[in-house]
Amino acid sequence: MTVKVFSVECLDLLVTQAKNSPRLRQHSNIHLDYADPCQRLFNSIEPDSYIRPHSHRIETLFAIRGLMALVAFNNDGAIERIQRFDIGSGSGALNIPAGIEIPSDKCHTSVSLASGSILLEIKTGPFDSNMPIFGANHLK
Repeated sequence: MTVKVFSVECLDLLVTQAKNSPRLRQHSNIHLDYADPCQRLFNSIEPDSYIRPHSHRIETLFAIRGLMALVAFNNDGAIERIQRFDIGSGSGALNIPAGIEIPSDKCHTSVSLASGSILLEIKTGPFDSNMPIFGANHLK
């Protein structure tokens, strides 16, 4: 197995790709296959990007750059919690965590609050395209 190195230039390129993407986000898988038992990826997300609320098995998110927020929903689709998280922008003094873990089947979305933000996402695999995705009609 080859050691993987994640350079600053690689992350910079991911940010550039996200800024130039119609969806204003770009991911780069670390895992080799969607069947892998541990899915790992970098996800560069710009502030105006929209990620539909969804759920997974357990998911862990770390802000590698920028400022992010998790929006978690209850079973009725109402917002249950908003949790900001980041690393490296100096807000650690404000007791903002660097990362969060989302329990299985908790409906959520991630929101970028600063341009150039990058998440490290770690979630249980294999990837299941049938996991619930919630549309606007499910949310209040």
